Amino acid sequence: MTTTASSRTAREIASQPDTWLRAEESLDRHAPALPRRGERVAVVGCGTSWFMALAYAALREAGGHGETDAFAASEFPHGRRYDRVLAITRSGTTTEVLDLLERLGGNTPSGALTADPATPVMAAADAVAVLDFADEESVVQTRFATTVLALLRAHLEAEDALPAGVRPLDRAIADAREAVTRELDATVCAAEQFTFLGTGWRYGLALEAGLKMREAAGAWTEAYPAMEYRHGPISITGPGRVAWVFGPPPEGLGEDVARVGGSLVAGSGDGPGGLDPLADLILAQRLAVRIAEARGYDPDRPRNLTRSVVLGPRPE
Repeated sequence: MTTTASSRTAREIASQPDTWLRAEESLDRHAPALPRRGERVAVVGCGTSWFMALAYAALREAGGHGETDAFAASEFPHGRRYDRVLAITRSGTTTEVLDLLERLGGNTPSGALTADPATPVMAAADAVAVLDFADEESVVQTRFATTVLALLRAHLEAEDALPAGVRPLDRAIADAREAVTRELDATVCAAEQFTFLGTGWRYGLALEAGLKMREAAGAWTEAYPAMEYRHGPISITGPGRVAWVFGPPPEGLGEDVARVGGSLVAGSGDGPGGLDPLADLILAQRLAVRIAEARGYDPDRPRNLTRSVVLGPRPE
C-alpha cells in the first residue's frame, strides 16, 4: 500500500522532497546563521531537534568543516569554550533553548534555525535562519526537522565539506520522491517492536525514527549505534520484531537477526541501489502514521504531547 494523505501529518511527510529543494535554493539567504569553516561549534536542540543536531555534528566533523558537538539544550556544558552555538527550534519558544541562548549573553556567537519568525528566538540569537516554508501544523515533527538537516547538508556540500560517501542533496531529494510512494513492507507494518540502528550521522536518524514511532503510534521502539546492537539489545529480538538499520548493516548483523527469528530492514544506505538515509527516515515516518491509524490513533493528535514545551513563566 502507498501513503495516502489522510491526515495532516501524512500530507506534511509527503511534502518533504519539495521543502528540501526549497532549503537548497535558499542556502545563500540562510548562510549567515550557519557555522563558518574551522569554528568549534556546539549544536543544540530538544527532542527531534537534538537528534538532527547529532546527525549534523557527525556530518560536519567527518567532512572536515570543524570540530562539532551536539547536546540536548538542557545539558549544554557551560564551562566549555565554543566559537559558535547553533540552536535548532521549530517553534522558537522552547524554554531550554531560549534559556541557553540568553545565558550565552552575547559572549559566544549564536545562530538559530526556526520555522516561526514571530517568536522569542528571533531576539535571543545573533542570527536566525527562518524556514517558514517547512513549518508544520502537526504536533509531531517531520518535515521541519529533515529540512533543517537538508539545509545543513547543502551548506557542507557548498563548502566542499560533505563527507565521502554521503550523497549530494539533489540525489537525496530524488530518493525522497521515491520514499513518499514506495510500498511499505507488510511484515514490517505488522511488527510489534522496532529497534532502529545507525552508524555515524545515521545514528541521529535512528534515534529520530524511534521517537516518531513512539510519538505517533505509541509503539515499542528503541535505538542504538549499530555496533551496540549485539551488546544487549539483540536480546529482545524475535518473531514479530524488527531491526531497522539506517545505512549498510555491520557485517554479520543480518545473520544474527535471522538466527533469533527477527526481521531485518537494511540495504537503504549511502551506496548504490539504496535510498539516502534521510529519505529512508521518510519511510519510518510513514510507518509511524500507518501503525497509528491501524491502532485507532489520530497521528495529528498524539497523546500527552504539545507542539512546544514551555516551562512556566519566562523571567522579564
